[in-house]
Amino acid sequence: MLKVEQTFYPPQRVLQKAQVQDFEALYQKSISDPEGFWSSVAKELFWFEPFDRVLEWNFPRAKWFLNGKTNISYNCLDRNLNDFRNKVAYIIVDEDGNESKITFGELKNLVSSFAGGLLSLGVKKGDRVCIYMPSSIEAIIAMLACARIGAVHSVVFAGFSHQALKTRIEDALAKVVITSSYIKRRGKQIDTLGVVLEATKELNFVKHIIVSGKCPENLISFESLLKSNPVEASSVDSEDPLFILYTSGTTGKPKGILHTTGGYMTGVYLSTKLTFDLDKNDIYFCTADVGWITGHSYLVYGPLLNGITSVIAQGAPDYPSIRRWFEIIERYGVNVFYTAPTAIRMFMRHGEGFLKGIDLSSLRVIGTVGEPINPEAWLWYYKNVGLERCAVVDTWWQTETGAHMITTIPSYPAKPGMAGKPYFGIEAKVVDEEGKELPPDTPGYLVITKPWPSMFRDCFNEPNRYQEYFSIIPGNVYFTGDIAVRDQDGYIMILGRADDVLKVAGHRIGTMEVESALVSHPAVAEAAVVGKPHEVKGEVIKAFVILREGHLPSEELSKELKNHVRNVLGAVAVIEEVEFVQKLPKTRSGKIMRRILRAIEKGQDVGDTSTLED
Repeated sequence: MLKVEQTFYPPQRVLQKAQVQDFEALYQKSISDPEGFWSSVAKELFWFEPFDRVLEWNFPRAKWFLNGKTNISYNCLDRNLNDFRNKVAYIIVDEDGNESKITFGELKNLVSSFAGGLLSLGVKKGDRVCIYMPSSIEAIIAMLACARIGAVHSVVFAGFSHQALKTRIEDALAKVVITSSYIKRRGKQIDTLGVVLEATKELNFVKHIIVSGKCPENLISFESLLKSNPVEASSVDSEDPLFILYTSGTTGKPKGILHTTGGYMTGVYLSTKLTFDLDKNDIYFCTADVGWITGHSYLVYGPLLNGITSVIAQGAPDYPSIRRWFEIIERYGVNVFYTAPTAIRMFMRHGEGFLKGIDLSSLRVIGTVGEPINPEAWLWYYKNVGLERCAVVDTWWQTETGAHMITTIPSYPAKPGMAGKPYFGIEAKVVDEEGKELPPDTPGYLVITKPWPSMFRDCFNEPNRYQEYFSIIPGNVYFTGDIAVRDQDGYIMILGRADDVLKVAGHRIGTMEVESALVSHPAVAEAAVVGKPHEVKGEVIKAFVILREGHLPSEELSKELKNHVRNVLGAVAVIEEVEFVQKLPKTRSGKIMRRILRAIEKGQDVGDTSTLED
């Protein structure tokens, strides 16, 4: 299963207009002279005061673009006004199909006024502001307004419980919480304000609650702050904090991943432009929520830095219809579409018929983010959404990395299931437990050996947790926490999280290998496998399987799936038990939480479940 035989070359229509024609030459330049490479990228952006050094690296601490003064809100908005003042920045479509649009000029004016409103409430540079809102113009205004005055935003996904929200507000000591009166999902109103009031009732350090929509008299109206006196973007240091984003720890409380301004800005600017090969006239559709790193980097900051028009589809992907996202692609002539393998596998369950009659010919680049994409889902996406005429870019990166780290780009060949090669300026290796590089086609630990601009700078208030990322594998490297394999051509496949690796009768097996084997069976839409304790073998494999439409659970099908996996992977990967399920425990960003399944199987406490969708 590890060897991908098929290679898909970029269609001529993509290749002809690609910004990067010679990936290897540009990659080698970025590796041989990283400081020169990143300096030239950073200089495409605006700096109030130029940086005098590109990098200071004292393992494991990095500083980028030292002594440079800039502002990401200025670069997203003010810098673009000469060229794009009247260009649409966002098209927002709600669950009922209603649309609203906002231009770069209008967005700049609202952000400047809201930033003035925050200043009038006593929000200062370095203060933390918690944003608990759905993907909306209001959430984007709040983020950019914080960045405009040097406040640090902490966006919390607006589906978390009051307890999960409280933990994050408390950890960041947020002075202000911004929310909406409610959000709409699957036709129902969800009381977000109620969640905020419950979360903050014992937190005396929260000075203000700002509410978009219907606002109680004792709180502050979001809309009233939009009438405040506008303010200019403040000059902040390249290394000043930009945001905190909490990511689920495998146990215990979530980690507050801290990103700074100059390096993050440079990393997302370049990767948005080159990964998606964006043209200034493109319509771009990223399905991520603002509450996740993909929403931060590739829905808000990356597209705005590049002056691109983005589509935001509020609500669920399959409500009110499974066709919804694809009708939006047709309606707006979307050229670049970026979504999660989880969504693709959900669509696969419905077959291909639901796409009939929808014109997807405007698409040029389709991308994936989140879980590793198995070859079957990749091929379904390429054939049914990309119509075999689009480049598929599979992106691997993390909340901690800030921007793409391993990915295909449109101008070089793609291999289904393989993320691709290390990105510009990124040196990645697959190593053993001692940090020794492994030969091709040998699974091992994925590490990054050199610093990169968009890397996180700390775990907020927990420097020891930051240190852990750099101390698990010897050799002064960043350990990603993932198991991967590199092929003879340098392409890397992500096999799953290191703590998800199965150990059966002394053999180490990646979860993605077994799950891919299961999904290659025509009855299976999605699968997750975990190790279950066994007296003799140590662990045996249990599979949780979601079936495609038209297939029903049965003992016969269970046996057939076990035999299928054995035939594909060999006798080492014998599945002991198959459980047919309707859903799998996933984070809202689409990652399957296998540790939840493992804990349930072992009768253990499931730990922090605040990031689970269901």
